[in-house]
Amino acid sequence: MEKDLDPQETAEWLESLEAVRRAAGPDRADYLLRRLATSTRYLNTVPTAEEPAYPGDLELEERVAAYDRWNAAVMVSRGSKLGLGGHLATYASAAWLYEVGFNHFFHGTDDQVFFQGHASPGVYARAFLEGRLSEEQLDLFRRETQGGLPSYPHPRAMSGFWQFPTVSMGIGPLNAVYQARFNRYLHNRGIKDTSHSHVWAFLGDGEMDEPESTAALTLAAREGLDNLTFVINCNLQRLDGPVRGNTRIVQELESVFRGAGWHVVKALWGAEWDGLLGSDELVARLGEVPDGQFQTFAAADGAYIRQHLFQGLDVPYSDDDLRRIVGGSRAGHEPRKVYAAYHRALQNRGAPTVVLVQTVKGWTLGAGVEARNANHQMKKLTLDEFRVMRDRLGLPVPDSALAGELPPYLHPGPGSAEAEYVAERRRELGGPIPRRTVADRPLPQPGERPFAALAKGSTQPIATTMAFVRLVKDLMKEPETGRRWVPIVPDEARTFGMESLFPTAKIYSPLGQRYESVDRELLLAYKEAVDGQILIEGITEAGSMASFTAAATSYATHGEPMVPFYIFYSMFGWQRTGDQMWALADQLGRGFLLGATAGRTTMTGEGLQHADGHSQLLASANPACLAYDPAFAYEVGVIVRDGLRRMYGEAAEDVFYYLTLYNEPLPQPAMPEGVEEGIVKGIYRYSAGGGAAHLLASGTAIHWALEAQRLLAEEYGLGVDVWSVTSWSELRREAMSATGVPYLRQALAGTEGPVIAVSDWMRAVPDQIRPWIDRPWTSLGTDGFGLSDTREAVRRHFGVDPRSIADAVLKAVEE
Repeated sequence: MEKDLDPQETAEWLESLEAVRRAAGPDRADYLLRRLATSTRYLNTVPTAEEPAYPGDLELEERVAAYDRWNAAVMVSRGSKLGLGGHLATYASAAWLYEVGFNHFFHGTDDQVFFQGHASPGVYARAFLEGRLSEEQLDLFRRETQGGLPSYPHPRAMSGFWQFPTVSMGIGPLNAVYQARFNRYLHNRGIKDTSHSHVWAFLGDGEMDEPESTAALTLAAREGLDNLTFVINCNLQRLDGPVRGNTRIVQELESVFRGAGWHVVKALWGAEWDGLLGSDELVARLGEVPDGQFQTFAAADGAYIRQHLFQGLDVPYSDDDLRRIVGGSRAGHEPRKVYAAYHRALQNRGAPTVVLVQTVKGWTLGAGVEARNANHQMKKLTLDEFRVMRDRLGLPVPDSALAGELPPYLHPGPGSAEAEYVAERRRELGGPIPRRTVADRPLPQPGERPFAALAKGSTQPIATTMAFVRLVKDLMKEPETGRRWVPIVPDEARTFGMESLFPTAKIYSPLGQRYESVDRELLLAYKEAVDGQILIEGITEAGSMASFTAAATSYATHGEPMVPFYIFYSMFGWQRTGDQMWALADQLGRGFLLGATAGRTTMTGEGLQHADGHSQLLASANPACLAYDPAFAYEVGVIVRDGLRRMYGEAAEDVFYYLTLYNEPLPQPAMPEGVEEGIVKGIYRYSAGGGAAHLLASGTAIHWALEAQRLLAEEYGLGVDVWSVTSWSELRREAMSATGVPYLRQALAGTEGPVIAVSDWMRAVPDQIRPWIDRPWTSLGTDGFGLSDTREAVRRHFGVDPRSIADAVLKAVEE
């Protein structure tokens, strides 16, 4: 408020605060201000008198919600008869949060909705009512080998339905923030008008304990992402107990989000509380009751509630009334309250909004489930419990239908008022949600020029990290596809040689650049712009990975194929954010992950936690990841070109690439003729030396192998061949699936002598191909923890230096 409406009151408050400061110190005054700024009274943000008119047919919507509740419970209960499990209570508490969204807010053509994973049965039930899923599909819930439905939101398993995998808790809220940010990125760069797009993320209050859940809140506020709304279902329970037994999760979350710069909308109490909340004393008590105690109130009788919550207050309600109101009258169970909260959220501008909605976990599932700590473990209802649920929801289920072992699914019929209503609502809002639509349009493949410099080689020492950056810089100049590259780096862009991109591509910032850069006099100065292309995320690998996921799946979420590359210290990729990389595979993402400063011995001086000798092994476990360990710059070029073809060509595949790159400057040879197939397949003979033994090396280790080859020839007269292995894991995969002779054996055909494998990785990496080597095998590697020392000393320690390799060859030949 720029205008002071009551200067005298302002002066009085300032005088009071000054008195506090003098008497108790500035910390006390600061505490009072922060409390005032980050929390409000324990009441609904939108009181009943200010609620907007409800735009839908409430009677019909209540019947639709009843069908969805029933079918979600039936689906899980029927599956549980086979021991499959499932989750009943989450959707039961959150049903109206979704139903109001489906009926009035989720736009099928523009919006992205991150559904809470454990609520998937309710989303399936809604799709069944809309005619998108059959009864047979519902009955095969968690029976995917028979064509049934996956447990949770899994796009890879159900690629026309789910958009976002969210059940690995914490990843959903993090990815939602960066999805909203990426939508703005596309808009500001002129690639797509996303001004009407809104991102919704549905979360549980227990999920907010995951560090990823709140990791990007300040980013969302800093960039003014008012295209983002979090809806947090505060049923006060996590899996096996209260979220905050001794404190209050709603106020805690309100403080966290307000402190981060978000708008906060609270929808806590149902309409029946209106006759009680006029008491300031009661409102104060509600704000002080620990959640564990309030959970007890939700399951207690009226006499207990009167004695412990309303003691000393004049309450004109019977014990039965108090049991009903306190036990179940929550804003999250009333569509008018939910609609008012969502409406207020979308009215807010300039910052993201969180809606904190209070519910009862397991609502409508009966007294044995509602608000009980054990409800997460309750996987099915008895038939008697279904009878109670039927009566409570007013559903047309005869007793005879509940006389057998399995409760029936219910559908009002394709021409019923309920079915017609949900169809009309989705037509009005632009089509069904969730829905994943892929309109693949291949990108033009780049010509020869960007790859020519790498193929030519260089006598000047160049690290493969720098070779990749130079290649991408040229690819970003391609007239048709250059603007679709999305460079992503957590920090230290200059470490990876990316400062050359600053003047032309610029760094993305929705605020532009409001300051003069301290290095503005430099040719490669730090430059930010609203339409900048580079995403420099700060020191957050998790945030960078979320950015990568949004860009890597843009071909599906927006119909706009983008080519992201995310470059990072290799130790802090698969080890630190591997869960996100698996979620990327689930979401069918495409792009390039670059593990720079790779290997256990190439990053000298950094020690144990920075020395990566295992990311290639971790990457090999992901079926969607093509992991390569190129030795030379020209190999990098061939692999990137193959990736562009496979991910963005005519027959685009849902895979992504992981390349490990090294920071060790070395001369780069020219590409020999005819090696392209071997590079892509995983192996080719780089240097023939006599064939008495065969050194198989990947990445920077090929230089040690070549030196060992020289030592053996000069000192022992022993001629060995050196082979470049660009991908141990791709060789293994091809061999496992080959119906004829595996490519590895084809490549080695006609050779004799022992095989010695060496890399800057633990020996388990090259050992992946051991079953297909029909001769004596030795593997050398860097098992153990990393060390700080010179490269030469550390390589001697691990026994992978040229002399150790030569000794291993001699031993293998003698045997």
